[in-house]
Amino acid sequence: MKAVLQRVLHASVKVDNTKISSIEAGMLVLLGIHCDDTKEDMDWLLKKIAQIRIFDDENGVMNLDAMQAGADMMVVSQFTLLASTKKGNRPSYIAAMEPDKANQLYELFVEKLEAILGKTVARGAFGEHMQIELNNDGPVTIVLDTKNKDV
Repeated sequence: MKAVLQRVLHASVKVDNTKISSIEAGMLVLLGIHCDDTKEDMDWLLKKIAQIRIFDDENGVMNLDAMQAGADMMVVSQFTLLASTKKGNRPSYIAAMEPDKANQLYELFVEKLEAILGKTVARGAFGEHMQIELNNDGPVTIVLDTKNKDV
């Protein structure tokens, strides 16, 4: 799994010009699911997301995780994070998990994140063409990859 975490002042998702979800100050997670991903990968990534300290404390230092900061959370599936650009100019998405399986893992990911955080997590619309609006705060953008856990 690959995730791009963005600290945001707000974020929203539209499908066909209709807003389907939004959050205020918190974290937008763009999630790519690899064809080889396992529940162990998911658990590692969930723990990292829940515990990553990218929110400011009372001294303006990034010392708080999402729960400590009371941050909102949104997860949007984005298979294009798995793009391979090694050959030619057209990205290949062969590494992305097949959509039905990926959707099941995406739903489980969000459910587990809700259980960890103890609150509802906003979602994108799996498999739909979405417009994502966000106001990145900082900017703070972190990339996590279960295939490269030591970075």
